[in-house]
Amino acid sequence: MNIKKGDTVKVIAGKDKGAQGKVIRVLREEQRVVVEGVNRIKRHTKVVNDGSGSTGGIITAEAPIHVSNVMLVEGDGVTRVGFRRDEVTKRSGTGVEYTAERSVRISRKTGKEI
Repeated sequence: MNIKKGDTVKVIAGKDKGAQGKVIRVLREEQRVVVEGVNRIKRHTKVVNDGSGSTGGIITAEAPIHVSNVMLVEGDGVTRVGFRRDEVTKRSGTGVEYTAERSVRISRKTGKEI
């Protein structure tokens, strides 16, 4: 999945189209993300008398939205996400240096690392 927790995304489809927000949670198995201030739902809760003091009422929270309905925000606009493999030098526990590759997310629009 190209979107990670903490990314700023813009909704490109659905009832909240055009809204921007920060990704709170990523649900990888369902391919969904929870975005701050987007796809808000109301849940009615009962009063529970178990000594904990929880009160009932209407709770507003964000519901998950499919990852295909959001795009990553970069600068002024949105961009697609690509990947690039960079060679890095690592050091093992014994002090021996070796080269390895690490995957880096890049912007398809500018080619810069995200």
